Amino acid sequence: MEPFRIYGNTWYVGVRGIATVLVDTGQGLVLLDGGLPQSAPLIEANVRKLGFKPADIKLILNSHGHFDHAGGIAALQRDSGAQVVASPSGAEALRLGHAVPDDPQTAFGNGDFPALPVSARVLADGDTLRLGDTALTAHFTPGHTPGSTSWTWQSCDKRRCLTVAYVDSLNAISAPGFRFTGGKGQADRTPAFRASIDKVAALPCDVIVTVHPEFGHLWEKLAARDKGIQPDPFVDAGACRAYAAEARKLLDQRVAEEQSGKAD
Repeated sequence: MEPFRIYGNTWYVGVRGIATVLVDTGQGLVLLDGGLPQSAPLIEANVRKLGFKPADIKLILNSHGHFDHAGGIAALQRDSGAQVVASPSGAEALRLGHAVPDDPQTAFGNGDFPALPVSARVLADGDTLRLGDTALTAHFTPGHTPGSTSWTWQSCDKRRCLTVAYVDSLNAISAPGFRFTGGKGQADRTPAFRASIDKVAALPCDVIVTVHPEFGHLWEKLAARDKGIQPDPFVDAGACRAYAAEARKLLDQRVAEEQSGKAD
């Protein structure tokens, strides 16, 4: 799809169902996620349509190490020379070229990344990366994967600066046989998952983009903005709380299914 401005120096350059976000820092570009393996040339084409060059991408940040969000990173790094950044578990998935062993979806197979292993700089929770006039902060939100990471930064237009939150999946989805509540040699992951949901609810968050855009209602907001609806539908200080509330309901449903044996 065609790229579009989200807010200020922040742009959507991904495909319809899988987000990739571009931030222009004034001294280089930051790319968040790389989509599917076949998404890389489409992302690069969208970067060019905005008047930028892929070679201007200095950082590639990853949300989590599944093939639909990390599959294109190797090609994008090769073409740009950018430094890739991820959580410890996310970096391990990039190094391996597939989901890590303790990922809830590992047994699905999930597809290998069809590229050489990617070497990534490892960040700690709460670390901030600075490039040009932009500071991007990592917020570890494990649950969907062990290495899930959400990101926040300030984006400015001529009137004001707002905080954009790029929020990772909060979906309790797994391959058959995996239990978020633990048992059979597995640890109970629900306390950490609930802490991640609470963290997302508390994020500074004027504009939300979720890694699967429909979960943040991105397309409805874009359609409303294209119709000229004001104030800007993308600006919603309660969006992260709403997304977290829905994720909490889904996790509660999954826990109930596991406890009743329906998820086995």
